Amino acid sequence: MTQAKDGPFQRPHPAVWRLVLCLCVVYELLLVFILFQTIDDARKFVGYLDPELGKPLKEQTYAEDCRLYVPGHPDGPFANFWIKMDFFVFSHLFGWFVKMIIVRDFWICQLLSLGFELLEYSLEHQLANFAECWWDHWLMDFLICNSLGIIIGQMTLKYLNIKEYHWHGLWNIQSYRGKVMRVFQQFTPYSWTRFDWKPTKSLKRWLAVIGIMCMFEIAELNTFYLKFILWIPPPHFINWGRMLILGPAAVVAIRETYQYLEDPTCKKFGQQSWIISAMVVTEVLIVMKFDLPLVLQPFPTHIALLWLIAFICLVVWTIFQFYIRPQFFTQVPSHYGSPSKYESSSKYELSSNYKSRFNAKSEEYSHSISNGTHQPYALRARRPINGK
Repeated sequence: MTQAKDGPFQRPHPAVWRLVLCLCVVYELLLVFILFQTIDDARKFVGYLDPELGKPLKEQTYAEDCRLYVPGHPDGPFANFWIKMDFFVFSHLFGWFVKMIIVRDFWICQLLSLGFELLEYSLEHQLANFAECWWDHWLMDFLICNSLGIIIGQMTLKYLNIKEYHWHGLWNIQSYRGKVMRVFQQFTPYSWTRFDWKPTKSLKRWLAVIGIMCMFEIAELNTFYLKFILWIPPPHFINWGRMLILGPAAVVAIRETYQYLEDPTCKKFGQQSWIISAMVVTEVLIVMKFDLPLVLQPFPTHIALLWLIAFICLVVWTIFQFYIRPQFFTQVPSHYGSPSKYESSSKYELSSNYKSRFNAKSEEYSHSISNGTHQPYALRARRPINGK
């Protein structure tokens, strides 16, 4: 911690964010150690942390009965829906609330939510727990849990954007209630920066936003692939510990990335951005090394075709937006276009008047020089330098 640099945040204390950085470094070292093991040794190593681990997980799917309305069901006609209302509903809601606080953009978070649901559809053939009913994907996850968490996050951001930040020292507050409130306020932001990503402003920002979204989705997928390969059940403390490390680290990394894009004096990524990128990449390498056949399972034809079309559309739109449109479709403002008859005559009259006045001044200046009443700057007597 003594060798780490301070990050962009001051609350509750810079040392806290140094600790987050150091935990990320330790986690990255642990990932590198696991990367150089065999899959059996990696599972044994995880078993040392908890003797209950190291056993194959039972494959679980959530698409056994996808009927939303089941008349005559002993638990009610909407029993299939209410069965899915478990702890993971709260985890989805809270997770997307945190992501909204991290990204600070409503539409980017909505695209991330939509993209992950599409990824679950696309990867059902690899992981069984990605298989869900249509209403589980779009009603419970996308519309209810994810969107509600994003909306609550947006309301929180609006409050933080309009809040006035006036800080007083603890010993300058007279009342005990004020002192207690000041202690709790130490865990709130010192100031707040509103993010305006402006992804279409330039090609650099467009590619940066796409890269950020891809890193978010890959980190989310790593959670499912790692627990499947290393035989770690979802509610285990290892999964929660990983999320507790990634969450605060992502807050700092996104803040550093935004500063790199927005501040022209910032010429490099922050240290937390590099560390969290290395963590995500190392997790991908572990998944590919330990179970490459799983990752290389071919996509169904219709899924592969849809992703190919989406990729081509993305590339074509990028080329059109940043290369073709500025060259051929940029509209010139009306005052820069071809002038009207009245504008032409007015400009001609103004230019004629200006030329006549300029010629008169030139003649007057030349006449004054010829009479000796005015001398050019080069012929004027200059002040002696050093008495010479």
